[in-house]
Amino acid sequence: MAPAGATWRGGDLMAQMSIIQAVNSALHNMFERDETVVSFGEDAGFYGGVFRCTAGLQEKFGKHRAFDTPLAEGGIMGIAIGMGMNGLRPVAEIQFADYIFPGFDQITNELAKLRYRSGGEYSAPVTIRTPCGGGIKGGHYHSQSPEAYFTHTPGLKVVICSNPYDAKGLLISSIECNDPVIFFEPKRLYNGPFDGDHTAAMVKWDSHPKGEVPEEYYNIPLGKAETIREGKDVTILCYGTMVHVVSAAVKNNGIDAEIIDLRTLVPLDIDAIEDSVKKTGRCVIVHEAPRTSGFGAELMSLVQERCFWHLEGPIQRVTGWDTPYPHSLEWDYFPSQARITEAIKATMEE
Repeated sequence: MAPAGATWRGGDLMAQMSIIQAVNSALHNMFERDETVVSFGEDAGFYGGVFRCTAGLQEKFGKHRAFDTPLAEGGIMGIAIGMGMNGLRPVAEIQFADYIFPGFDQITNELAKLRYRSGGEYSAPVTIRTPCGGGIKGGHYHSQSPEAYFTHTPGLKVVICSNPYDAKGLLISSIECNDPVIFFEPKRLYNGPFDGDHTAAMVKWDSHPKGEVPEEYYNIPLGKAETIREGKDVTILCYGTMVHVVSAAVKNNGIDAEIIDLRTLVPLDIDAIEDSVKKTGRCVIVHEAPRTSGFGAELMSLVQERCFWHLEGPIQRVTGWDTPYPHSLEWDYFPSQARITEAIKATMEE
């Protein structure tokens, strides 16, 4: 029997899911398909994770496949590496992206280099899931966006989802990948995108916070961006929570912008970026992480190198500020519709 609210499309059973439910569905699908897939982390076993993304796994598949770990991220990553070297496909949960740094050495010096240092003898099919970003009043220890640290490390793939459908398809592809993947889940979007106006308290949510997601297995290839809005005036590159902020800004300012959700930062779909910027002649880059050495700087360099003779105006960036993530001033830090619109106008006026 189909679950309540489910529909059929193209022979597939489609359910209304949040990102939390989509991630959970991906894990259940992969646990059923591949007995080498295991999941673990702080409170990620019996309790099902602080955000409930791993709920039901231990109950259905047993403690040997879904289990709790001590509060020791270095240990979590060491366990994952050992499992990956010995035939398992571990999915490790870091409770908040802010807490990934105690495991940073294991990830960047060991996991990312395993295939290279072993001459291909060992692969590292490890997926690291972690909620990132702000927008929930989490303060400076529960709101960071550390993706740039990992895009700088050869050997790692870096993925950031922005909606339930992508969350499931990209996570399945990450688990199936024979190389390590850092899978960022924007916690602001866990229960659905917000509506248009977030320049003040940003507390409103869209009336339909869920999306249609197939109940069964499917995947989305890593390294493929998605053009979520076609336009001719300016290209906007974004990912994660910023996809929704940008969409709201474009909807309200009347500019014919082309919006690209990068989805995967490494590998990057540079062809989609290049084709779009050459068409529009203008580019705005938006991300939540701090400005200096953020991933937007790499995007600017790539666009400049590949599209210089097509540019009609300077590339603009809208980012977080170069400060610790604030609590009381969160909405001053968070890239807003107003700042995005200002950047669009700045590149359009040149």
